[in-house]
Amino acid sequence: MLRVQSPEGTRRVDVDNSMVTRELFEKVLNAFGATGNSFVLYCNRDKSQEIVSSDTKTLASYGLKHGDMIFLSSITGALQHVEQPTGNSKAKNGVSTSSISVSTPTTSSISGSKIPIRSNVEEDHVDLLLQKMDGTVKRKRDPKNCLHGDNSSCIHCLPLEPYDASYLKDLNVKHMSFNAYLRKLSSGLDGGKYANLDNISCRIKPGCTGHPPWPKGVCSKCQPKAITLNSQPYRHIDNVVFENPNLVEQFLHFWRGTGRQRLGFLYGRYDTHLDVPLGIKGIVAAIYEPPQESTRDSVRLLPDSRQPLVDRLAAKLGLTCIGWIFTDLVAENVSKGTVRHFRNAETHFLSAQECIMAGHLQSLHPNPCRFSSDGYFGSKFVTLCVTGDTQNQVHIEGYQVSNQCQALVRDECLVPTKDAPELAYARQSTAEVYIPDVYYKVSEVTLV
Repeated sequence: MLRVQSPEGTRRVDVDNSMVTRELFEKVLNAFGATGNSFVLYCNRDKSQEIVSSDTKTLASYGLKHGDMIFLSSITGALQHVEQPTGNSKAKNGVSTSSISVSTPTTSSISGSKIPIRSNVEEDHVDLLLQKMDGTVKRKRDPKNCLHGDNSSCIHCLPLEPYDASYLKDLNVKHMSFNAYLRKLSSGLDGGKYANLDNISCRIKPGCTGHPPWPKGVCSKCQPKAITLNSQPYRHIDNVVFENPNLVEQFLHFWRGTGRQRLGFLYGRYDTHLDVPLGIKGIVAAIYEPPQESTRDSVRLLPDSRQPLVDRLAAKLGLTCIGWIFTDLVAENVSKGTVRHFRNAETHFLSAQECIMAGHLQSLHPNPCRFSSDGYFGSKFVTLCVTGDTQNQVHIEGYQVSNQCQALVRDECLVPTKDAPELAYARQSTAEVYIPDVYYKVSEVTLV
């Protein structure tokens, strides 16, 4: 038995020492009803040692025993962070682009500006490095427009912010880096005080007691908002490189020998990318090819009992799974070694099924982020497609699907179409699940 103290009083819940913490949250939610709609649990009264909802951590890992008291703190509009498994390649199949050279809310400062953060989130090392950097783009004195001395500055030579639109356009960068986006959020007069990073949810919020549960009832408080698809202004990864070109050659050896497609997982690390302000690049050190069945136009993943061992070995080497790579190659002229070019603006760059797979894998690898009430936001997981370019040579393109796509896939709102690979289908609501409306904008073109 555990006692749960909250501003509304104390409740008791019956638990087992081997119970995972997610079940504890469900019992607390049932005990408090609507009050437990959005809350955080702590082991101590001073709101230290937060209990995280997890499918793997047990109550014993927090040292909880019979009769102990835990403490509930409500968070308006917040959702609990459920730990996502990593490195699981057995799940079901399922765009800003990435180039390839190829817990109580507190306040923290980012370059002097303040936005709400969660201080107990362990972010990636590269994010911590970038948050300490100035990030501004230095400019030299313009001999034509700068009429001041060397020790002064003016509007023609003042440093630019890392999110400056004209500068990024000159660099041919379509999407600012994620850390530049954080700087932009904190650049206003309010210092980003109200600029929370909220993850998109397409599910009905649990715990609403004002009406019968879906499908008998739904209200504006628990109903997810309709989604209008739009371009994401930032990207979590700006560049992907391989430590050794032989990695790609070894990966392509299977296709060259059999003509069948291949899929692999990328293991590497993250580092700063100097070509983009506050950018991040993924450095691939190894490609792990899991058990799979493939044909000339499809790949099917098989159960992989070695995946946990691979993840542990990678961690010992300081590596993590940063993405996946797959081939879509059709030979055009075997003697010349050319391949067909069929992925372009007239057809598709990624098929709907590939986007769904990418969104699913990104959800399995969430990006730790202190500036989100959930403790995570988006994903650094990348998708690399090996296909033919306009010169009919083997070429690699890097992608990430947007946070919108990631949420729609995670909440099972999208399925691929059978006869049009470039199109996905938004499911309709059923008695078992509510699906929000999904809208998109079309620009009309007048033909002369």
